[in-house]
Amino acid sequence: MTMAWIYILIASVFEICWAVGLKYSEGFSQLKATIFTITTMILSYVFLSLGVRHLPIGTAYAVWTGIGAAGTVLYGMIFFNEPKEILRIVFISLIIIGIIGLRITYKTN
Repeated sequence: MTMAWIYILIASVFEICWAVGLKYSEGFSQLKATIFTITTMILSYVFLSLGVRHLPIGTAYAVWTGIGAAGTVLYGMIFFNEPKEILRIVFISLIIIGIIGLRITYKTN
């Protein structure tokens, strides 16, 4: 079961990578960034599919998208100088708390 969570974590990191890659690909007009984006998209889905073999789809998908969303927002704040307002940070924190809650309340059959 632990391996399934590791797969979801890896999938989430790749999701952050492809989301950021979309920015760098400039509408898929930059070849290297486009190849990176498409490759990380595929890898994200591959690892997600490995994780959902042993985890409920709702839990796995929520964790995957939550980590991806939070990670992408944080990346944007750090590297793209996106707004760093306290409310944005509070709401990202709520997503992270939700992810942690889903993980710690997950019970195996």
